[in-house]
Amino acid sequence: MGIYKYIRNVWKNPTENLGDIWQNRLILWRKQPSLLRIARPTRLDRARSLGYRAKPGVLVVRIRLGRGGHRVPDANTLFPVGKSYQWIAEERANRKYPNCEVLNSYEVARDGLHFWYEIIMVDRDHPAVLKDKELKFIAGKSHRGRVHRGKTSAGRRSRGLYNKGKGAEKVRPSRNANKGRSK
Repeated sequence: MGIYKYIRNVWKNPTENLGDIWQNRLILWRKQPSLLRIARPTRLDRARSLGYRAKPGVLVVRIRLGRGGHRVPDANTLFPVGKSYQWIAEERANRKYPNCEVLNSYEVARDGLHFWYEIIMVDRDHPAVLKDKELKFIAGKSHRGRVHRGKTSAGRRSRGLYNKGKGAEKVRPSRNANKGRSK
């Protein structure tokens, strides 16, 4: 069994497997700023599977979001109802780092008040990224602002694009384009 499989097994139930380390980590994260650039991913197995590479031009940002106020259809709603917390976290990270594009993201922790996500971001103008065969696609003009257009994995999931076949007839090309379409 490789090391990533062991890491994945620990993260299946972190409160049990990590114990006091987990509690102390959450206490520390609550005291830190809501958006923080970190040196390396907390969940290395998940980050690697989503495209993270330990090279210049690739950075990881941890973001904390408050829970609640998401699903109430009201004028004072804190978050847009059609967006997932993960998508909102990606957008906030991209606003903080406008020279980078969001590659992907994953959930790290949650408690009664907050969600924490780690967002993998790529500097689109960095020479190391432009030379990398797997990452250079993100430097193209069609990927500018991809997170704000719902082109990341979390955005596509929120837009319903992972559903196919019967019952998903009205999600393509977009829900907005199909508003007037009859049943």
